[in-house]
Amino acid sequence: MADMFDAIVIGSGVSGGWAAKELTEKGLRVLMLDRGTMVEHRKDYTYDGKPAYQIPARDMMPRKLIESDYFIARYGYVSPGSQKYYNNDRLNPYVYDEGEKFYWIRPAAVGGKSLIWGRWSFRWSPDDFAANKRENVGIDWPIRYEDLAPWYDYVENYIGVSGSRENLPQLPDSQFQPPMQMNVAEKWFKERLETTTPGRTLINSRMSNMTEDKPEQGRTKCQYRNQCGRGCSFGAYFSTQAVTLPAARATGRLTLRSDAIVSNLEYDTARKRVTGVRVVDTLTGQAEVIPARMVFLCASAMASTQILMNSRPEGSGKSYFDNSGTLGRYVMDHIFRVGIGGEIPGMTEYIEYGRRPGGVYIPRFRNLGGEDGVGFKRGYGYQGSAWRAPADPQGFGAAMKHGMRQYGPWRLSMGAFGECLPYEDNRVSLHPDKVDRYGLPQMRFDVTFRDNEMRMMEDARTEGEKMLRAAGLTNVWSSRGEHVPGDAIHEMGGARMGADPRQSVLNKWSQAHDAANLFVTDGAQMASNSCVNPSLTFMAFTARAVDHAVKQVEAGAI
Repeated sequence: MADMFDAIVIGSGVSGGWAAKELTEKGLRVLMLDRGTMVEHRKDYTYDGKPAYQIPARDMMPRKLIESDYFIARYGYVSPGSQKYYNNDRLNPYVYDEGEKFYWIRPAAVGGKSLIWGRWSFRWSPDDFAANKRENVGIDWPIRYEDLAPWYDYVENYIGVSGSRENLPQLPDSQFQPPMQMNVAEKWFKERLETTTPGRTLINSRMSNMTEDKPEQGRTKCQYRNQCGRGCSFGAYFSTQAVTLPAARATGRLTLRSDAIVSNLEYDTARKRVTGVRVVDTLTGQAEVIPARMVFLCASAMASTQILMNSRPEGSGKSYFDNSGTLGRYVMDHIFRVGIGGEIPGMTEYIEYGRRPGGVYIPRFRNLGGEDGVGFKRGYGYQGSAWRAPADPQGFGAAMKHGMRQYGPWRLSMGAFGECLPYEDNRVSLHPDKVDRYGLPQMRFDVTFRDNEMRMMEDARTEGEKMLRAAGLTNVWSSRGEHVPGDAIHEMGGARMGADPRQSVLNKWSQAHDAANLFVTDGAQMASNSCVNPSLTFMAFTARAVDHAVKQVEAGAI
């Protein structure tokens, strides 16, 4: 088997899919492993296009099933229509009742989170890569925006990202397809917001939902159904199934194995190389070691960190890849659960046609290029939309039926997503005694948000109310829920990159300091987490890492 594959890719989400595509297209024979069940594009989207009454429980999770099997996944928006894509928390537990509260929301299918993600696709800004050094926070990024910019171009042109060019330094423009246009109420709000609150901007959401066809990929533009979480037979949004997996398969050099969970990496300490991947078949429970020439670890930030920590000499608690002492540390997630909203007066002669899968965005306006004296570092943005819902009918019989044919007022609601600083003691670890049904040590989380993030969210709530009132909305409200790491499903860190092997796990190429043939290209590598959604950045990092890895192979360095 050592001669069968040139590279093994662990994980099949946004990063793993890109790794498989790039490696196979560059001539390598690739084995892709994923712990989830197989989901074939189109064929296995059970509820694609179906109305709620054709989905069990009208697509609402029964309370008993949530409490028994999806008590963590419920925070990740699981429903009967998407249930098979989510981890069963009873069958696959982690140590959620020790340490700090953490919602580890995991997928359960090939394609990973690419089947269930929100699809908001933003570039990070130059300052996102420079702020750590300027503020002496965490570790300096070993790269800058300019290193990643051409790879953003490459990925965006391939996957299709809709959006509008705005020329904002804190939110660089992408290679865009036309945006999904704002509705009449959002246009009204945009004009008033930017007039009454200078420095604030309302822009179209930037989505990996296409507005133009890609016939060369067999993909059709978005049909405005807003059922993305069930799987899209049109391939209108980026997923491994619709985009990168078909490309990798077309080369004839990909072998995909589902229902295969990786427990650890085998390592040669003398040669400082990964020599194999230990895999457990989730259907039979049988374990085997598959020889590896090169490994791309893309299992998701926390799962990749778990695999790295469990790769250790027998009887030792220290990983082969933790000579820096930073493995499992500096874990981050976006802080959110602050909401703002209100009613937009007038325009009741209009309703919106179709169901956009996106909305509008207010980019970061705090601490741009430095600290503004607002009491916290970094910043946040708002995601949301305006809509009209059916009116709330009153009474019985004919009166109620006629009431159901009416619409209520235009309403706007938005949620704030804020950046979490990298803290050394925000960490994950392997439990010394508890294992899962495959014998893998369970994960324990000791990750919390701090004063900086709490002050940020209070500011987001206060400023949000001010903006809406100044713009002329009525019945303005705000809310602040419990802030729990993992809740945003944007976890990052655990195996950060850096220039110094004494302070980091990976180098600037997403390559392990302690194994030249190991690359980690998912969220585990991140040294900070910006305030915008990270998936587009993971894809760009992966394409960049593969390019470097293949050049290293050709040069004989790997």
